[in-house]
Parts: sequence; structure tokens; C-alpha cells
Amino acid sequence: MTSERRSQKDWYSILESSPSDGLQDLKQKYQRLALMYHPDKQGPGVTVTEAEEHLHRFIEVDQAWKVLSNQETKRAYDLQLRASELNQSWPVDACVCLDDMTWDDDNEVYTYGCRCGGEFSIGRGEVEGEEAIVCCDTCSLSIEVKTTT
Repeated sequence: MTSERRSQKDWYSILESSPSDGLQDLKQKYQRLALMYHPDKQGPGVTVTEAEEHLHRFIEVDQAWKVLSNQETKRAYDLQLRASELNQSWPVDACVCLDDMTWDDDNEVYTYGCRCGGEFSIGRGEVEGEEAIVCCDTCSLSIEVKTTT
């Protein structure tokens, strides 16, 4: 995972939400914040500085909604969050060789089944060096994927 991904904005906090919120909750929070910060909804007594801050906040809210409202980008973002949490020295439940994983041509990722019924997924470009930490897409388990035996 690149340092650019680690320093990415927290889209959930921008929408004043959490990863457990459903799409409808996210939409309601987005709509409330978008109305609050929309440039056309500002009163006449707003200073230039406040107007610029509201515009910046409106753009952030809109960007957060674009990421979190799309199932594919939300899943990718959630996996990035989990991976960055794992880099905080959390325990690893198993070590798996990349050769033991199954290549999925359709999604262009390696997959490995989790005991919960979920799946560990990692793309070719995501393996940095000789090992990588991967989270299950369903539960909190994680594995260390080694590229060499």
C-alpha cells in the first residue's frame, strides 16, 4: 500500500458517518451536509472566508459521497482502511503463499477463502516486496501473503 493511500481523506468522517452505515443513512447525511454547505444556500451575512470554507467543505462532502455511494469504490476504500489498520501491528491469523491463492481472471485478483465464508483478495500490483497483509472482505481476520516460499 502506498503512502498516498494511507494519507487519503477519511470519507466517513467527512460525511459524519461510519463504515457500518447503510447506503440510505449515507445518502441522508450527504444531503443534509450538501444543503448546509452548498454555495447557493449561504446567507447574505457570510464573509468571504466563511464562503470559501463552506465551498471547500461542500466539495469534500461531494467527493465523499461519490466514493461511498458507489458499491465498488466503497468496497475498495473499506479494504484500504482495513489494510492501513492492519499495518498498525495487528495480529495475523495465517501465512499464505501467493502460489496457494486462486487467480480470478474476471476481477484480476488473487483470492483465498476465509473460514467465515468470506474471501481474501489481493491484486498483482498490491503485493509490495515479499509479503503483504490482506483482510477478509467479511470478517476481521487477516492473513499475511508471501510471494516467495
